[in-house]
Amino acid sequence: MQNSIEIAVKNMVCNRCIKVVKEELTKNNINFTFIDLGKIYISEPLTNLENKILKQILKKEGFELVEDKEAIIVNKIKSLVIKNIHQGKVKPLHQNFSDYLTSEIGNEYSHISKLFSEIEGNTIEHYIIQQRIERAKEFIIYNELTLSQISYELNYSSPQHLSRQFKQVTGLTPSEFKKIGSRKKLDTI
Repeated sequence: MQNSIEIAVKNMVCNRCIKVVKEELTKNNINFTFIDLGKIYISEPLTNLENKILKQILKKEGFELVEDKEAIIVNKIKSLVIKNIHQGKVKPLHQNFSDYLTSEIGNEYSHISKLFSEIEGNTIEHYIIQQRIERAKEFIIYNELTLSQISYELNYSSPQHLSRQFKQVTGLTPSEFKKIGSRKKLDTI
């Protein structure tokens, strides 16, 4: 956000997370301008005391301040992926994630991919697949869309591709999952 200082926060990956952080910051009189996935925006630098309180609040709620430059980039990648998959399409529909992340992060894909793998022990591609499958699980549990509609919604080339990937990740077909379904928390992926 323009004229704001961005603070990166690890594991803040859903709207409930944002709500909890907003409530805690307000309760502790820490001024902020906006809170988004993985980010708190402030208009002026925090005092040492405010910074200490912020760290305590985040730790208490299962989050942590990201202060390392490389970890901030990884956190941003995760937030962009989650926004696109779980909160609606922000990137153009037919743009691939590598081009999208490159333009949003401002670094070559090979660099951010290597950085992500080193820090997370997982590739960006695998992380994207995991997030897409978690979103598919959500759609399956709510039982509002057909498998074809889910595959379209998640930008799969076909329902068969989604089914194949779903089985690879979960060990179950979508219909088997529907019978026993359970999901992971986003911050554990």
